[in-house]
Amino acid sequence: MSTRQSLPPAPSRAALITGVLAAQEADVAPATIRKWVQLGHLTPAGNRGRAQLYRLEDVFAAERATRRKPRTPRT
Repeated sequence: MSTRQSLPPAPSRAALITGVLAAQEADVAPATIRKWVQLGHLTPAGNRGRAQLYRLEDVFAAERATRRKPRTPRT
């Protein structure tokens, strides 16, 4: 008999979410998620049928990368 304790399994990958949920989390339209993919700012991490799935951290990284910088007033 082994006295080794069993550890809970480590998550093998981050949870994947649909484009609609990704859009809700980033507070953008679903079309924006599709545009980020088209422009190369976001890469799908998987598929469920025809739906593309994304990692939430990738969605937030794409949102930060595409955020417009505020304009500074010219003097």
